[in-house]
Amino acid sequence: MKKIFVVALSLFCHFTFAQEHFSGISTSNRVGILNVNINPAELTNLSKKFEVNIFGLSVNVANDKLAFSDFNSDTDFEELLFSGTSPVNARVDAEINGLGFAMRWKKWGLAITSKAYAKFDLVDIDPTIGNAITNNNIGLNTTLLDNKKNQRMNGTSYGEIGFSLARTLVDKEKHKFSAGVTLKLLFPGSYANFGLSNLNGEITQVGGDAFLTTNSPATLNIAYSGNLADSFTNFDDYSQSIFGGLNGFSGDVGANYQWLGDDKKYKLNAGLSVRNIGSMTFKGDNNASTSYELNLVANPQNPNPLGLDLSLFEDIDNLSEVEDILRNNGYLTETPQEKDFTIKLPTVISTYVDLKVIHKLYVTAYLQQKLNDDSANDQVTAPNIFSITPRISLRYFETYIPVTFHEISGTNVGFGFRLGGFYLGSSSMVTALLADSKQGDIYLGFRWGFL
Repeated sequence: MKKIFVVALSLFCHFTFAQEHFSGISTSNRVGILNVNINPAELTNLSKKFEVNIFGLSVNVANDKLAFSDFNSDTDFEELLFSGTSPVNARVDAEINGLGFAMRWKKWGLAITSKAYAKFDLVDIDPTIGNAITNNNIGLNTTLLDNKKNQRMNGTSYGEIGFSLARTLVDKEKHKFSAGVTLKLLFPGSYANFGLSNLNGEITQVGGDAFLTTNSPATLNIAYSGNLADSFTNFDDYSQSIFGGLNGFSGDVGANYQWLGDDKKYKLNAGLSVRNIGSMTFKGDNNASTSYELNLVANPQNPNPLGLDLSLFEDIDNLSEVEDILRNNGYLTETPQEKDFTIKLPTVISTYVDLKVIHKLYVTAYLQQKLNDDSANDQVTAPNIFSITPRISLRYFETYIPVTFHEISGTNVGFGFRLGGFYLGSSSMVTALLADSKQGDIYLGFRWGFL
């Protein structure tokens, strides 16, 4: 498990990249497929009659412990990550927008899109346990634990193909109202989850090792599928197994209102959508999803009467090895194993208002609120986000400065631009360069609109 923790740290080192994909450009008044990803009702507002999405990539990293200045520190990243007493939360999230097509015809709009996702999350990890496993137990004597939260390490990769349809329901001189839906076919690739909840016990240092005991049984879930069953730490496995077989469905629903000016361009554009309503099922020969009762009460009958030796996990890089260690030491009471298991997508409510302040100057307010609990073992995570983006928009050029409030990493300021169909930006570039930011991201892409 030390390797798993270190991989999370290495991601912060190698991606100088918060968790709102395509921030700023996805709510542009140059409406295209990126807007439809937020709200399918925007299809009726396409700036061109036709649009082809060629490519889009967004990579995001956010955490609540490590800042950019820490990369120049002499202190080990493991020690910094697991310092203090507050739980560790970190998100690594990549989204790839593949080929897509959208069109507007009379009062209708339709689109076909393709995407791929890869995610790695640390959720509410107790720093005492992380420190004991990764930092050779330095500074530990006896530490009491009482953590009812579900501490998760989770990796997911999957693909989707979406079919969107929208229609204008009201089209008056000053007002326009549209509604839309998206049906997504899901292709789960790989999955791995380690969830430990209701942990009550203590970590005791004896010599150079740390031992974990419990006062009452804890609950443990271990699940894996696809390439992540063999290795949780080789990130080539994420990219090589994004698209699996068709084993899931999800949907988006949305509504859009525009207050129009005399030139029929909007003065105000407002939208509301509920996205990622659905789930996917992981199937495969190496699938496993097992819930355990973890009992680490120290007694002379156990192989190690001091409790569980945490140094046993230092060189572990897959969850089946974790299972073997716990099972062979007699610490697990197993419930019936599920060969196939279903994972919920991160359902969110998205709402936004884009206001034309003066000629060519717009300001957008955007809110994303998750509806599910990130701590659930059968759940892909999503963050709560609020952003404000001032934007100057010309016909072929656009520039904007998103100010984002992220539930994990706090406040960040970014920068982006569009030149024709090409776009490049970040929701955290400014704070990453000028301040001690705990997140970073970068995105770029190209789409072609015509007629």
